[in-house]
Amino acid sequence: MNKIAFVFPGQGTQYVGMGKELYENNDLAKKEFDKIFSNLDFDLKTVMFEGSEEDLKDTKNTQPAIVAMSLVLEKLLREKGIEPNYVAGHSVGEYAAIGSAGFLPMEEAVKLTSLRGKAMSKVSGEVAGSMAAIIGLDSDKIVETLESIEGIVEAVNFNEPKQTVIAGEKEAIGRACVALKEAGARRAMELAVSGPFHSSLMQPAGEILKEALEQFDFKNAEISLVANTTAKEIKDVNELKEELYRQSFGPVKWVDTIVALKEAGVTKIYEIGPGKVLNGLIKKIDKEIEVINIEKLSDLV
Repeated sequence: MNKIAFVFPGQGTQYVGMGKELYENNDLAKKEFDKIFSNLDFDLKTVMFEGSEEDLKDTKNTQPAIVAMSLVLEKLLREKGIEPNYVAGHSVGEYAAIGSAGFLPMEEAVKLTSLRGKAMSKVSGEVAGSMAAIIGLDSDKIVETLESIEGIVEAVNFNEPKQTVIAGEKEAIGRACVALKEAGARRAMELAVSGPFHSSLMQPAGEILKEALEQFDFKNAEISLVANTTAKEIKDVNELKEELYRQSFGPVKWVDTIVALKEAGVTKIYEIGPGKVLNGLIKKIDKEIEVINIEKLSDLV
């Protein structure tokens, strides 16, 4: 049987004005956004619709903004009668997948995302860390090369077969970029990010998040979520909590996630949220899977 997956993008896809078209032109979208905005302790609406690029780039704002827009779009897609068999999200996109799977109501999933963003913002400000994208080199070779680098530097985002992101201490990232180019990488470029996300340096954020998880009334999911750190299916609350803790300082195994979805019978994936980043990655992983982008009202016609 041909199965459907919903997938949700991560940080870097945000833009000022995101979601505004939905809010102003669709009654259901306005209602759902208002529910989300009223459940937060800051003005996410202004940040998303009218804020400065600088404000929106701040991790504590970026993360809930992306998840809020993704989940409102998900609701509109379901209104069209399209339902997923599986869900997954890239990095913070996993928090939109939590809402989509039914672990938490939409507005609570965004509230949890906000707490994650604050924890990561706090910890990234305390460690001198960075990230870099490595293009044109197999991930196995990257992992092997990093073992010889002095300092903390790890492969953290396995995005597609020839694109892996590394994270760690700023100086170690610089050394790693040189070594990886020598090892055959076509490009090794540092990213304009505020911290070494998904690396072991972020474990203190995981500890903050672990405590925050206890404030939420999770339910076992109706739909399987394919987890970032393991590419295994999760429906159980305790397994999800462990995943969210590990994911804050563990890898995003996106290649393995797409392979797992294909093996489960998925032939069509809806990328729901800002941008088309995942579309590009999925096509590099498996050309046979159909990918449909849902970002604006015209995509829902």
